[in-house]
Amino acid sequence: MKTFMNSLMLLVFLIPSVMWSQTTVSGTVTDQADALPLPGVNILIKGTTTGTTTDFEGNFSISLNNGDVVVFSYVGYQSQEIIYRGQSRLNVVLIEDTAQLDEVVLIGYGSTTRQDATGAVEKVGEKEFNQGAIVSPEQLLAGKSAGVRITSGGGDPGGGSEIRIRGGASLSANNSPLIVVDGLPLDQRGVQGVRNQLNAINPNDIEDFVILKDASATAIYGSRASNGVILITTKKGKTNAPLKVEYDLKASVATVNDYVDVLSADQVRAIALTDSNYNASLLGDSSTNWQKQIYQTAVGAIHNITVSEGYENFNFRANINHTSQQGILTGDLYERNAINLSAVKRLLNNNLKLTLTTKGILDDNKFADHGAIGAAVGFDPTQSVYNADGSYFQHVGQNLAFTNPVFTLDNNNNRARNKRNITNFNIDYNLPFLEGLKFNLNAGLDYSELSGKQYSPASPNKPGSINYRNFYGGFNRNTLLDFYFNYKTNLESINSSMDLTAGHSYQEFYIKSDRRETETSGALVERPTIINRNALESYFARASFDFDNKYLLSLSFRRDGSSRFGPDNRWSNFPGVSVGWKMTNEEFLQNSFFSNLKLRAGWGKTGQQEIGQNYGYLGVYTPGRSDASVQFGYVNGVPQYINTLRPEEFDENLKWEETSQYNVALDFGFFNERLTGTVDAYYRETTDLLATIPTAAGSNLSDLLTTNVGSVLSKGIEFTLNGGLARSEDFNWDMSFNVTLQENKITKLSLGNDPNFFIAQGGISGGVGNNIQLWREGLDPSTFYVFRQVYDTDGKPIEGAYVDVNGDNQITEADKQAYKKASPDAYMGFTNTLNYKNLDFSFTFRGSFGNYMYNNVASDRGNITTVNDAPGQYYVNAHSSVLDTNFKKQNLFSDYYIERADFVKLDNVSLGYLIPGEKINLRMSLTATNLLTITKYDGLDPEISNGIDNNFYPRPQTFVLGLNFTF
Repeated sequence: MKTFMNSLMLLVFLIPSVMWSQTTVSGTVTDQADALPLPGVNILIKGTTTGTTTDFEGNFSISLNNGDVVVFSYVGYQSQEIIYRGQSRLNVVLIEDTAQLDEVVLIGYGSTTRQDATGAVEKVGEKEFNQGAIVSPEQLLAGKSAGVRITSGGGDPGGGSEIRIRGGASLSANNSPLIVVDGLPLDQRGVQGVRNQLNAINPNDIEDFVILKDASATAIYGSRASNGVILITTKKGKTNAPLKVEYDLKASVATVNDYVDVLSADQVRAIALTDSNYNASLLGDSSTNWQKQIYQTAVGAIHNITVSEGYENFNFRANINHTSQQGILTGDLYERNAINLSAVKRLLNNNLKLTLTTKGILDDNKFADHGAIGAAVGFDPTQSVYNADGSYFQHVGQNLAFTNPVFTLDNNNNRARNKRNITNFNIDYNLPFLEGLKFNLNAGLDYSELSGKQYSPASPNKPGSINYRNFYGGFNRNTLLDFYFNYKTNLESINSSMDLTAGHSYQEFYIKSDRRETETSGALVERPTIINRNALESYFARASFDFDNKYLLSLSFRRDGSSRFGPDNRWSNFPGVSVGWKMTNEEFLQNSFFSNLKLRAGWGKTGQQEIGQNYGYLGVYTPGRSDASVQFGYVNGVPQYINTLRPEEFDENLKWEETSQYNVALDFGFFNERLTGTVDAYYRETTDLLATIPTAAGSNLSDLLTTNVGSVLSKGIEFTLNGGLARSEDFNWDMSFNVTLQENKITKLSLGNDPNFFIAQGGISGGVGNNIQLWREGLDPSTFYVFRQVYDTDGKPIEGAYVDVNGDNQITEADKQAYKKASPDAYMGFTNTLNYKNLDFSFTFRGSFGNYMYNNVASDRGNITTVNDAPGQYYVNAHSSVLDTNFKKQNLFSDYYIERADFVKLDNVSLGYLIPGEKINLRMSLTATNLLTITKYDGLDPEISNGIDNNFYPRPQTFVLGLNFTF
């Protein structure tokens, strides 16, 4: 059979050779400028779909007939056509196309070129992305852009991240940027039942990110752009490209590389012996590391199969993705099955372009109970996981004792499936009656359905507790319809160009949530359906001018109406203006050592309406739960219970939060753009600040109210440097460095004039209702609020001894002081990429400086009372800091627990090798993430976004094997 198949294959290849007398021709494609080979050049026989691409060394091989026209095309170079007339080799030299090298950058409802951009706009493409088994798209960007800080929420698989562009512009409202995917803005509140709504976008499908940072660039998005905008463009097929099939595998192994420092079993026994009520029978005879019992070695795999092809007037791309990633917390699992399709059709002599992108996603989660993390830290290490009979050890009858965390993870079951579709259809039409005028219509839908179920067994420690069941579901619907007209023309009489845009947008968000769950009686009860709906209507315009290819002016305007505000405050205007001076086009800089020098400046106003409430300006009523009903009389001796209606707080004058931002920047380039960089300075102030504040007794229907109360200020400097440190035929070395200096502070917080007014923030473990941070005028929003610790002559903290700040000979709340903050003064990213022939190597460092962390695990559990004074007949573990402090009780508000949390992380290291072949190219890679952390912080991780370290899901250290086959 094998011989037969080999013969058949030989016959298949011989027949075309006999019939058409084809000849296999080889050659090399190089760059005219430096004679370096060009990999990935598209080679196509004109009028057919037959073609190939060059390998890493610029080599290719293709079968040709005499007279065939061969087209060579490559991004950034002029296409070249060669007629085959029997040449033995086709060595082709491509010439740079300066028009294409002037990179096109999206700016929202249109595009510009990099040299004509006047706002703070940065594009991060596939070559700059972080490598590895990346599930969440935002992790591709970590450390890659000045002013952009991405902090993952922890180590759970597929978990989301906090994204901040130039810090936060608000307090109580949303501080995350607006995310726009292929023209569709996502709901900033997220999607029900998923860990991270961005996981619907397969990282393998992303072409690039464009980050709009300053208000002159983001004002075109108006009401949701105070915290910046990120435009995500997904991959599409290329015109006149041969059929390409690609299979990519990323197989990963992840492990825990650090644990919370707690006492050993012997250390617990030693402290227990000091207890005046010592009871040896409550201690076991084991030595259990409970943290090691709940964590596992997590394995994962990401599979991508991609098919693409391009014709003269049509191109398509299809991707099928399967992702499976275990969490290091036992039982945690994330899975994604997705298909992404894109098609582009050109009609009417390329004057009409139709683009369809659609993504279908099955997002499956098995959520492990994160409460097991805290239980493992506190559980008695002298006890075994299992009893002698194989049952789980528990503190039976002790209501307040920790439940065995292994039991929790083995028996709790919480699964959810989210079926989601994101579809976008775009029409781009060059209108025939006026050259340069086009019409663009964009229709988008983001629809998801949730189905989830949760089961938790009755607590073995609490007599009378019940099994808990929870069935939850619902759907999210995000619909968009926008259109705009764009007119571009050259004004030859004044040697200038003009770009005008005007349009309209309407977007509606609808969320429906249902739930059936077990009440305290044990009955399964249907909860009232929750409907959440809001809408935005917008009108927008932009005018851009380039005078004499030297002086740039851009004006933008957006008028937004939001259903979240009352009729008198519903509409607001958001203008923006920016200017640029292309200094290298001036005569006095001609033939200078600058290859690019541009000065930019801009101002703009943006808004904020993501306040959580849809009807904060109206008096609305919320139905009460049946297990919280009120008895109202008797019927035939049977008590009757009535569900309540709860009036909610409201502010009828609630209005837009508005942010004004100024930006000044210098873009520069040397040595024919071998070395490029940008210095950006910004000043941003938010007024009519939306914040949740305490209210005077009796003044409203709640003691907390979201209203417009004040202002915040942020300013900073961003510096970016990119360099091609080495360029040769065999060896290339690229470097990218960025650093951001920032300062944030509250400038007004109350409706009155009390300079000492503050709002407590930052809830902590230990006690009830305690907070460790505060909002106060003149301070960073993440500032800590603590007592100043007094130390003895040996540098040891004296328990309960604090600085008497006001000198009244007693320690009271008045002696607390604002001290340090969680947000950094500076953060940076540093990436290097090296290529030697077919070998490539890259690494990325990230750093954060000037930030502090409150070690809540130590403050809550680092004392002797934790071990000896448990609220029941059992012992618990303590944080190992008690061995240094010898604290008897909790000292929650001591600044001893405010620790410096500067860090430098070796975030990503990747080594790859390409094995080129005639029909198949194979690239193998090995990537490590979270490889090294340099810090003085004593806790688990110095990178926690809110600055409070407690019950944190550890970030794993991950090793990834990658295999990529291209056919």
